[in-house]
Amino acid sequence: MSDVVEGRRSRGGGGAARRAERSAVHFETARYISRNIPNFEVLNEEALQVIEHNAETILEEIGVNFVENPGALARWKEAGADVKGERVHIPRGLARKLAATAPKTFTQYARNPERNVEIGGRNLVLAPVYGPPFVRDADGGRRYATIEDFQNFVKLGYMSKWLHHSGGTVCEPTDVPVNKRHLDMLLAHMTLSDKPFMGSVTAPERAADSVAMAKILFGDDFVEQNTVMVSLVNINSPMTFDGIMMGALEEYAAHNQAAIVSPFIVGGAMSPVTVAGTLTQVLVELLAGISYSQLIRKGAPVIGGAFVTSTDMASGAPTFGTPEASLVTYGAGQLVRRLGIPYRSAGAFCGSKLPDAQAAYESANSLNMGLLSGVNFMLHACGWLEGGLVSSYEKFVMDADQLGVLHKIAEGIDMSENGLAMEALRYVGSGQASHYLGTDHTQANFKTAFWRTELLDYKPFEAWELDGSRDTMALASARVKKLLGDYQKPTLDPAKEEALNDYVAKKKASMPDAFM
Repeated sequence: MSDVVEGRRSRGGGGAARRAERSAVHFETARYISRNIPNFEVLNEEALQVIEHNAETILEEIGVNFVENPGALARWKEAGADVKGERVHIPRGLARKLAATAPKTFTQYARNPERNVEIGGRNLVLAPVYGPPFVRDADGGRRYATIEDFQNFVKLGYMSKWLHHSGGTVCEPTDVPVNKRHLDMLLAHMTLSDKPFMGSVTAPERAADSVAMAKILFGDDFVEQNTVMVSLVNINSPMTFDGIMMGALEEYAAHNQAAIVSPFIVGGAMSPVTVAGTLTQVLVELLAGISYSQLIRKGAPVIGGAFVTSTDMASGAPTFGTPEASLVTYGAGQLVRRLGIPYRSAGAFCGSKLPDAQAAYESANSLNMGLLSGVNFMLHACGWLEGGLVSSYEKFVMDADQLGVLHKIAEGIDMSENGLAMEALRYVGSGQASHYLGTDHTQANFKTAFWRTELLDYKPFEAWELDGSRDTMALASARVKKLLGDYQKPTLDPAKEEALNDYVAKKKASMPDAFM
């Protein structure tokens, strides 16, 4: 065979390989955010001390309720609290002393080590919407969520570049019995994605299932020695800790798994109408919940949360993206940092029924607030609609695209030699060029110089019109279909997947269906 023919064949083979590579599905997940910008702080030292003093006063004089949990009451009594019925009065300074053993930062491990996240410090981890019983998309409208919807959202989360975490109950699959759906949800996160995920908290035994399934995926010893799950433990504000949520917290803390201890604040209904009063209650609930996790296991990882919205005093409905919620979120960040633990708050919150202008305004306010307030773990970062009642396919990808903006802002300003761009300034300023497009500096940086959307349209009017005059909803619907069409399941050890499926099948077979 001549060298010429061999060379042609080689080039043809290389071309085929390149064509195959171009046609293959490629996607990347950005590393969790590490902020190079300062936190925005709204409280001075005097204000922080007043709120901290008042919170300690409430804990000692008023107390908090630990209901339907005799074990918790016994633990508090042994720790030195004054227990009267189900009300726990915590002496001044005790809760803060107990909370001091919680770690400042921790790693949540994913089954793909490249997806591990560091929670705390200057970092921000983004996770999707959590909890809605309904879903909405452009084709089917608003409807009850199914397990297929749940699996689709896990796939979208896996394919989303700027999302670091698979989340938890991305929607509530109402076609699966209540007492069994946590098994299917966990299985979806563990097999359809290789990003970190959340455990179940709707009953202590479901938290135990989460730990058991995590041990199948990661190994018994690894789970006991490392954090592979985060769970959301909501407080029944005002100042009530129920046995179900605390039972889940107990299960996770005992096995070294992380809990987000989070007041559920609707200002004016579940907290005072004032910002300072709400911040005081938030701190009361955080101190009691975080310290309780340390009574279960010293050093158990915990995140201090603050889910904050306000009440429309005309209708009683919750409102989102409001200035008062922003002030509480900024202030809570300062208080949580003084406790020395990671902070959870904010998200793509909105009260709108559709992914429209209201949704965009409110969500943008909430996302930017979260970045600037120093949040370390942001749940509901994409997909939230209708006050948290709906997981929206289109809004999921709209929000997920905008999360790239947070990454870019968090980088801060590049003050390196390249960032200062003196060479380019000299070249154009001296008249050697009339613009910067052709300069060496621009050519070296143009690929990464500016954040680029993967969704929004910037075509000239004529090109946009020829392309169908699509609005953002139409663009988002098309992107949902593309991401789900491109989805490829990440590799998982077949033996582990079989063991997970067996566990789920046996657990389901062991109990009758329950839909309440």
